[in-house]
Amino acid sequence: MKMIPVDSSNIEAVGYDDNSSTLQVEFKNGGMYQYFDVPEEVFFGLRDADSVGGYLAARIKGTYRYSKV
Repeated sequence: MKMIPVDSSNIEAVGYDDNSSTLQVEFKNGGMYQYFDVPEEVFFGLRDADSVGGYLAARIKGTYRYSKV
């Protein structure tokens, strides 16, 4: 999955697989998580958010199934 660097104090990069609707988030501490069944527009919102961490907390965490990679 191609990862795109983001401007965030906590998140290093984000990626998206449109075939499986899987969002991947890489944290600066080395943690990596995949979120499943995420619509593409939610990924675009995350990628383009003024606060990537805030968007992740408000729109993705607690909404989509996830797994630590």
